[in-house]
Parts: sequence; structure tokens; C-alpha cells
Amino acid sequence: MMKLKDILNGQLNAAEWEAKGYELPKYNIKDVREKTAKNPTWVHFGGGNIFRAFPAAILNDALNTGKYDRGVIVAETFDFEVIDKAYAPYDNLSLCVNLCSDGSIEKKVIASVTEALKADPQFPDWNRLVEIFKNPSLQMISFTITEKGYTFNDADLARGMKPLFAMGKVCALLFERYKAGKLPLTVQSMDNCSHNGDKVKAGVFAYAERWLQDGLVEQGFIDYLKDETKITFPWSMIDKITPRPHEKVKELLAADGFEDNDYIETEKHTFTAPFVNAEEVQYLVIEDHYTNGRPPLDLGGALYTTRETVDKVETMKVTTCLNPLHTAMSIYGCMLDYTLISAEMKDDDLRAFIQKIGYMEAMPVVVDPGVLNPYEFIGAVLNKRLPNPFMPDAPQRIAMDTSQKLPIRFGETLKKYIARGLDKSNLVLIPLTLAGYARYLKGLKDDLTAFEPSPDPMLAELQAIVAPLEIGKADQDWSPLKQLYSRKDVFGLDLYEAGFGDQIEGMVKELYAGKGAVRATLHKYVAAR
Repeated sequence: MMKLKDILNGQLNAAEWEAKGYELPKYNIKDVREKTAKNPTWVHFGGGNIFRAFPAAILNDALNTGKYDRGVIVAETFDFEVIDKAYAPYDNLSLCVNLCSDGSIEKKVIASVTEALKADPQFPDWNRLVEIFKNPSLQMISFTITEKGYTFNDADLARGMKPLFAMGKVCALLFERYKAGKLPLTVQSMDNCSHNGDKVKAGVFAYAERWLQDGLVEQGFIDYLKDETKITFPWSMIDKITPRPHEKVKELLAADGFEDNDYIETEKHTFTAPFVNAEEVQYLVIEDHYTNGRPPLDLGGALYTTRETVDKVETMKVTTCLNPLHTAMSIYGCMLDYTLISAEMKDDDLRAFIQKIGYMEAMPVVVDPGVLNPYEFIGAVLNKRLPNPFMPDAPQRIAMDTSQKLPIRFGETLKKYIARGLDKSNLVLIPLTLAGYARYLKGLKDDLTAFEPSPDPMLAELQAIVAPLEIGKADQDWSPLKQLYSRKDVFGLDLYEAGFGDQIEGMVKELYAGKGAVRATLHKYVAAR
């Protein structure tokens, strides 16, 4: 039987692990932990699944090269049970299980995490964090706390040096580093949101400026945070799917004799386990703007580049090669009664639908970022990521907040066609996607049975617009469509002013023709394309 704790307690049977396909660390774990404790270089905020399966895993790969000897210290700002239940019982070790689209799995023990701390003054760990932030060796702090983690409000700003929110805690620790001699540091977001470094910066400055106003810090601290020879807030683009621990993975590990396969659900409803299952494809592109050196994550596959290039990669992903395809197939997948993205990829119409959106309609406006080939990126999406049967992602999840996504995922492409004077007649399936949204809002599948549209802050308002429209009634007042498709806040532009309104309206009428009209309309336009 195999347990993670055996790796450090002297009971490791390496031959057994390796015979069953488990990759063990190639470095001396105890030596790395000792060196990191004395001279830490990296603290990461957010101990969730994405951290263990990606940033910690690529550091693990870097350590395996023998060219680096420092680990990462993880600090949890929100759900402290994660430290107690997913880190401490397993000596901060975890198992990364990459689920490949060909049905194979890669199993790798991650030992790069040297300490796991609760980032809050109510815990003794806070003193250790202050000690780390005062150490000149610290090079980088990073984050996977989701975009919501960068928020702040007046109540928390008013708490002074005892904030509850993550950005307040980070600002307090940066103040300790300032007092220790204005030591340099890079504050690096690794969250999946556009221009993520700016979000961290805004959060930190909100606290720092309020504390200056309240007399808790001096102007010198603000100057320190603004000095890019001392503190930087680079951008990054991260992309890797790490769903909740999956039953199939648990069964596979149990069959190997790997015992650490229990599910963990905290009181705050964090779902985790001693193992993390993830897709095989991953990207981490980072703006190379550091003030005190940096861990060599490029040894594990990260790409360091300029801010402009990071922005190009982000734009490529969000407006062409991934996000629009997700949204298109989620809208139609819900109406065609699919519950898995991987199952949708077996549908000839849906697969061709998103393939043609990406390669034929969106690709003409893509700016090649140079570090990642757009055609190879979209090829991995279509042939490895979306068809992966191990990834239990659902169109219903992806369809959440669709009204907030359409302006970026499709509106930006339409604007570029107009700005560059490109032939708008090339756009057929993107308009069909937008037409599908008016049909999706009715909450009726193609067989006319009901489904519940996914949560969306504008759902009720937009459903009220299409409420007068009836499915199966050709001779009716279609004026609500004008009201819907002229909404710049939903689509990024007035689609009638842009010259797409009549085209989309005609498609909506076909989608509303009656039972089976969604499939028939989808097939018609995809086949003609």
C-alpha cells in the first residue's frame, strides 16, 4: 500500500510506486525544505487545486532538473481548513494526476511545497509570514485566489491593520517588508482574469491609501509601492482546467494501492483531496518584470515575456481560441440536452460549429503573440481539451454569466472586423451563436421541454425581453429582437448599427420555428459553411 507520508518517514518503497507509474521527486526533499526555510524565495497565496496542479507542479519539475533548490511556501487566506485537511496530514505533499485525452493518466508526486500557513493574524502562522516578508531573499509572492479574491470594501478598509480580505493582509505584509528596509519584491497574480496584475495592484493600493489617510502608514510606504525598482505587479495568462476530485480517479488510485484518495469538503464548501486531477494541457505566460530575481519556472514550462505579449496571448485565448468556443457550445449544448462538453464533441454539428468559428471566422483578426501559435493552441482545444472524457465539464457551468461574457468573447471580434474593413459576409456562425442566445433565454430545449438557464445577473431582465416571442409562430411581432440585439452592454456593440442585426434576426426566426428547429438551423448553417 502507498501513502504520501511514507515518502518522508523512511518507509518509501520507491520500486513499488514507480512500477505502478508514479513519478517520484528526483531531488532531496528535506534539503530543499531546509534551504527554503532559511532563505525563502516564493510565497503563494491560495492553496487550492489549481495551485497544486500547476504552479507547484511546474516548480516541482524545475527542482527535478537539479538546477534549483528552493520550494514554495503556500499561504491560505480564505479557507483555513484546507491547510488542516489537505496539507498537514500529508506532510504538504500531494499527487497530481494529469488526465490525458487518449485515456492515459500521468501520476506525479508534488513535493515543492515546503510550508503551508494560515494567512491571518489570528493564527501563530502570521508571525512566520511576517518573518518571511522581512527576509531579503524573498523574490515573489503570487496568487490563485480567483478574481473575487482581489475585492475590497469600505468596511474592511476601515479595519486598519486587521483586515479580513486577502488584499488587506497582503498590504499589511508588504508594510512589514517596507519597514525591514524597503526590500524589493514582485507581486505576481496567476489568476485566470484579464490584466490580473492590475487587479492585485488596485487592491493593495486601496488599503495602503486608506491607511495613509487614517495615519497608519507614512507617505514613504506609498512611494515604495509605486517604485518599480522595488515593487512590481506583472501580468500573466494562466490556463489549465482542474475540476473537483473525480470518482473515476479515486477508483484508479485505489486500484493501484494508493491510500490517500479521500474526498475533503470543508465547511466553506471547498472540494479537494490529497490528489488533484487536471487536464494535460497547460499554459502559463508571465510578464518578466521582477525586482529581486525570480524562481526559474521556465525550467518547468512557464514562458517569460513582455506585458504586450501577455496581452496578445490573453486576447487570443479569450476572443478566439478557447472562450468563444466554450460559450457557443454551451448555449447550443443546453438546448440540445447535453450535460458534458466531451459528449458535445462527439456531435458532428457541434464539433464543426466551433471548429469553423475558431479557424474560419475568429482567426482572421488574431494577432499572433509569437510565444504560442494560435493554430496549435486551438488545435489542442479541439483535439485534446474539449474531447477529454476525464474532464466532467458541463455546458450548464460554462453558460453561467453568459451576458457578461458575450461582449468580450464575440463583440471584440465583430469590432475588429469593422475597424479593419474585413468582409463581414465571412461571419455566419458567430451571428448564429448570438442568435442562439435569444432562443436559449426561453428556457426550452429543442424538444420544447423546459430547462433552467444558468445563473446570470441579467437573466431575468433579458428573459423579459424575449418573453412575448412564441416558438412555432412565424406571424408575430418580432420587435423584441430589436430591443435585445441593440444592447451594447450585452453584445459590446449595437448589432443593428454594426450591420448584423437583420442577419441575426433571420436566424432567430428559424430557431423559433418549432420543435427540432435548433438542430435543423444549426445543421443548415454549419453544413453550408
